[in-house]
Amino acid sequence: MSGSQAHLPRLLALVPYLLARPGAHVAEVAEVFGVSEKRLRADLDLLWVCGLPGHGPGDLIDLELSGDTVTLFEPAGVTRPLRLTVDEALALVVALRALAETPGLDERDAVDRVLAKVERVAGAAARSADRVEVALADEAAVLPVVQDALDRGRLLHLSYHVAARDETTERDVDPMRLLLVEGRSYLEAWCRRAEGVRLFRLDRVEGAQVLEAPAAPPAAAEQRDLSEGLFQPSPEHTLVTLALRPGAHWVADYHPCETVEQGEDGELVVGLRTPATEWVRRLALRLGAQGRVLAPATLATQVRDDARAALSAYGP
Repeated sequence: MSGSQAHLPRLLALVPYLLARPGAHVAEVAEVFGVSEKRLRADLDLLWVCGLPGHGPGDLIDLELSGDTVTLFEPAGVTRPLRLTVDEALALVVALRALAETPGLDERDAVDRVLAKVERVAGAAARSADRVEVALADEAAVLPVVQDALDRGRLLHLSYHVAARDETTERDVDPMRLLLVEGRSYLEAWCRRAEGVRLFRLDRVEGAQVLEAPAAPPAAAEQRDLSEGLFQPSPEHTLVTLALRPGAHWVADYHPCETVEQGEDGELVVGLRTPATEWVRRLALRLGAQGRVLAPATLATQVRDDARAALSAYGP
């Protein structure tokens, strides 16, 4: 399992790509999709069991992975033209219009072309979208300031709330680019306080000021490769192991996990890395009997102490 936001779109794009290129080399396909060969082979293994309702042999995607090449024979309906309901068309038009108005968007022309096609096909549903207004309220005051710093190449001072530690920090950053992921805007920048490239959610920026000093990210400040998802934990982060009963299996989908293994009695044992464990303590209390912290031992002890403190508030 994976929490990667790029996983499903990549799987959907793989089918028509491979169908048009019989005998494609695995290494070349992995390069096109910006993933490792290991990740691509895992995607192909997953496609084996995808298909139409019924899930019989004739309903599933059929492909052949022979050595270093792959050939797809049966797309199982994935390449059929998409037919949208009125509500789906309306939602898509609204989303595309919001995306088109996002400052710093690199592919504005492509979005405008897609929007024009969808509006033409949607007809009356597209006209209904005129009555819908989308506003990123928490970001409204911050976004123009960040865009100004990017446009003029200026250093930016941020008052940034770190949710994991529940504290507001002050830091100077060298802006690099704006990202829009699942409806949220992020600033990617070189953080002079952390001395590294960081992502800042704009709805957590409590204040932003453009400074007169020019932005000067060091040569080591490279933009992140987002092919494996927005958040990619560092090996230096704490490795947390959780045992999840069926009612908590959603955690493995919601959070990027390094390992996911089947345990006993329907449990999943997952390993994930995090720079701060405070949020894991809160998550463990929220899960209750559906989840347990297995490692590190100090974190498991902290969760037990948190639970005892919470229960003591209810009296004998």
